[in-house]
Amino acid sequence: MARKPNYSFERNQRAKAKAAKREAKRQAKLAAKAETKTTPEDDATKESSQAATAAPKAQADEQ
Repeated sequence: MARKPNYSFERNQRAKAKAAKREAKRQAKLAAKAETKTTPEDDATKESSQAATAAPKAQADEQ
């Protein structure tokens, strides 16, 4: 059975399509990760609220 004359072209097209699909999936994953990432402002707010709740506990322990 003889090979098709444009077999390598078809194989390369499939490889390019597979690479493009993989890259699109990677980009989607990075975008999802960026959405869930917290900002430094959010971290500062969390730290100040934790400090505010810890202060009354420390005062209660001293009494």
